[in-house]
Amino acid sequence: MRLSVDERRERVLALVRERGSLRIAELAEELGVSTVTARRDVETLAQAGRLRRLHGAVLPQDDHPAPASAGRSTPDGGSGLVLGIIVPGTRLYSPELVRGAQDAAAERGARLILGISHYLPDEDCAQVARMLSDGIDGLLIVPSWGRGVPTPEQVEWLLTLEVPTVVVERRIPRGPLLERFDEVRSDHLRGTASAVDHLWGLGHRKIALLARESVTSPQVHEGFAAALEELGAESPLAPIAMDPPGEPKGLDVAVEELSAALVKGQVTAAVVHNDEDAIGVVQRLQSRGVRIPQDIALVSYEADLVSLAGVALSAVEPPRREVGAAAVRLLVERITRPASPDAPPSARQHVTLLPTLTVRESSGA
Repeated sequence: MRLSVDERRERVLALVRERGSLRIAELAEELGVSTVTARRDVETLAQAGRLRRLHGAVLPQDDHPAPASAGRSTPDGGSGLVLGIIVPGTRLYSPELVRGAQDAAAERGARLILGISHYLPDEDCAQVARMLSDGIDGLLIVPSWGRGVPTPEQVEWLLTLEVPTVVVERRIPRGPLLERFDEVRSDHLRGTASAVDHLWGLGHRKIALLARESVTSPQVHEGFAAALEELGAESPLAPIAMDPPGEPKGLDVAVEELSAALVKGQVTAAVVHNDEDAIGVVQRLQSRGVRIPQDIALVSYEADLVSLAGVALSAVEPPRREVGAAAVRLLVERITRPASPDAPPSARQHVTLLPTLTVRESSGA
């Protein structure tokens, strides 16, 4: 016979008292329900002060339970939350973001669990399913959206998530996701615009863009075009592509095009996305006898590797560590905010953080 909701929750309390500690997945198996249903029951009981959560485990409440509005806490004053974070990979960009998230989580007594999707949408789903089974309280996700835009299937999947979730380093498009999820990301549009403004301020009026297709590149293109429009200018060249990704041939062709424009006097400066390609551009231009910054000024968008270039590269650096930390703060706030049936739902927060431009030799400032 199927249990009513109240009966099922009493069974949850009985199981937790009997065994001392259970995980969400174990409760779901015992009750014959989904992990989503088990988690919802646990959240309701925890808010009522009848049990507590600690590092992913469900525990009996103390003899003197805290009021429902007090939120969960560990004996040492931490939140006791377990947060999942999904990133596409561990090269260059993601580690700083994860470190920022890890530091912010530790400050709040929360534990962070890492999953890596390798830019595979199906792996996003698999990693999240594993974390939900383990009983995470909230999720940070850098979703595997090609060119930064989700497919209808990815939108549909995200809408099924029933834990507090913050989308990180992706611009949520118009539609149902916009009002459902919080977002924290770098403002790549203004970051790219800061590179254009810097070169413009140095007197350059013929500024080109070199960019390889990526999740970030649409915002880089948009920021570049918007900055020139605000300055009442146009780029002397169409944006120079360096595709396909990961192949030096695309970089060779791009530098050939840039060099031809330089000889014709069509360009005096360029913004290059990303830093790895900026180093390649420097090397190829120098092999042609082009002087940087005397013949052409360069600014890299992204800054992980710029110190390894033959010329110290001016660079725009997205605030990855700060993005990770801000995402954790927002998620913890969302999870621990006291629930009140009479209170209207709080507005979703879409937070953008400004990248930083560091001026070095390559722009000639």
